[in-house]
Amino acid sequence: MYHFIGIKGTGMAALACIIHDSGKEVNGSDLSKHFFTEQPLVDRNIPISEFGPENIKDGMTVIIGNAFNEDFPEVAAARSNPTVKCYRYHEFLGKLLNDYHSIGVSGSHGKTTTTGMCAAMLSYGHKIGYLIGDGTGYLDPEATDFILEADEFRNHFLAYHPDYAIITNMDWDHVDFFKTNEEYINAYKNYVKQVNKAVIAWGEDPYTRELEADVPIYYYGEKDNDDIQAINIVETDRMMSFDLLFNKQPAGHYELPFVGHHLLLNSLAVITVGLLKGLEAEEIEAGLSSFKGVKRRFKIEENGENIYIDDYAHHPTEVKITLEAARKRYPDRKIVAVFKPHRTGRVYHFVQQFADALMIADEIGVCEFTSIDDYDNGADIDITYLANYIPGSYVFHETDEDAKILASFAPAVYVFMSSKDIYPFKEKLKSLQINEKV
Repeated sequence: MYHFIGIKGTGMAALACIIHDSGKEVNGSDLSKHFFTEQPLVDRNIPISEFGPENIKDGMTVIIGNAFNEDFPEVAAARSNPTVKCYRYHEFLGKLLNDYHSIGVSGSHGKTTTTGMCAAMLSYGHKIGYLIGDGTGYLDPEATDFILEADEFRNHFLAYHPDYAIITNMDWDHVDFFKTNEEYINAYKNYVKQVNKAVIAWGEDPYTRELEADVPIYYYGEKDNDDIQAINIVETDRMMSFDLLFNKQPAGHYELPFVGHHLLLNSLAVITVGLLKGLEAEEIEAGLSSFKGVKRRFKIEENGENIYIDDYAHHPTEVKITLEAARKRYPDRKIVAVFKPHRTGRVYHFVQQFADALMIADEIGVCEFTSIDDYDNGADIDITYLANYIPGSYVFHETDEDAKILASFAPAVYVFMSSKDIYPFKEKLKSLQINEKV
């Protein structure tokens, strides 16, 4: 029996699905509240209990979510039972990867979407496994390739030794752990030394050119000094197209059903994997075009003249990219940004960057939040700290009255952004506006 402590976490839910699909018996524990990651667990009839040390049974293999400290009662019960094998999430995943040709996708932003894109491309005519940071996991019994989201959080990606490593960017984050930008960049420098075949990095990032590895580093982008270069780029509000040069030689023409320049860059990273693995351009394009998105990444719903976008953006760079993509997709519409932070440390360190990014929108609301573990780092602030940097912004408590304020901006494109559970507030607004039409 495999037991997952914190089974509804994004990586944990995906890994639980993978272990279940491989024929093992799986259960887990978590809070009773609904999380967007849990439907695949329900679909597989994986039992989920509320947290408690009584969940730990003799002979179990226990996977511990990275959000839980050693003194958490269920973790302590597992560690103290001599018949139980215990692994942290990243430790177990690193062990699993030894059986496959692996592609690790890292970066401060875009790694979940890029992992999903890579999985879509390689699953086109191939048997694969994948673990995506939106809670999605799958493993074909005959898989030889495995694609995973390799998160730098607390250096956990150092547990992985992938054959290919994509690095989308290196933008200082997780400031509660990486105290300086130099510490953060050094984590990536150590990671690439563990790659077996090739590193694939965005060439225009200010730090990727500092990387040194024992394997080739391929830079992708739009500049003449990039190994994989997109030229003749055309972007519309419905698609993109470009020609590709690989080491200055033509490597195909691509037409992809994506909107947003960040998706063009993500596509270049994935195409590079395909080319290095010997796939033809037509096969790469077909597989990549089948990508339908990942959970909570620019998910669009329409309700008459109102549009609702749900996105996982939680860093100022991601907020900026998300709002710019909304502007590009809906150039003549009012944009309403609703943002709920996750960690006080991130808000404290990047408050001006958050404010500048949010002010891309026409109307701005910020939601109160609770931080899970970083008040002890001296960043004991609340949401008003951010709101004070944004003239005319609203502070929301996600009440019915707050939903009415949002509804007063209609017709509009509402962009809800958070790595926390902001989606019930979106549903409250949507329900209110649907009922107003009846």
